[in-house]
Amino acid sequence: MSFFSRLFGSRAEKGVDVRPLWHRTVGIAREPQWYAQCGVADTVPGRFDAITLVLALVLLRLERDEALIAPSVRLTELFVDDMDGQLRESGVGDLVVGKRMGKLMGVLGGRLGALRAALPQGETALVDVIARNVSLVEGADPLLATRAALALAATLDTTADADLLAGRIAR
Repeated sequence: MSFFSRLFGSRAEKGVDVRPLWHRTVGIAREPQWYAQCGVADTVPGRFDAITLVLALVLLRLERDEALIAPSVRLTELFVDDMDGQLRESGVGDLVVGKRMGKLMGVLGGRLGALRAALPQGETALVDVIARNVSLVEGADPLLATRAALALAATLDTTADADLLAGRIAR
């Protein structure tokens, strides 16, 4: 291992401790129930909304425990790396990636703030957040996605820290 690799760490090692949680987060966001039963649009914006919704719920769970703050930062870094790669793969040029990433991070931050405020208030407050922040198919009832989000939040609340970091989230 070179001096610089030891000093800065390799890109492959980045976030290795939370990679299982990232993969599970994405896996939950891709579950068919979000699209078939909850009315999330099965489009690029809809899938992004599902990922940011699930990720925000996971991050809110992590932020409640001081020991999980550092892993939450690494999880967010994996989100950034993944979205950066997705943008580049879709043909977005180097000059535009930074600007788009700034917007995507702003979206995630906004959703975190909205969910942080709404979750303690319950279903009624969360329905408004879901209706404003998740791309739903025409005529879909945001209450369905809200109830799925609340169920996920409850599952995350009862998941032990070690299980959460290992991506062992029961569904």
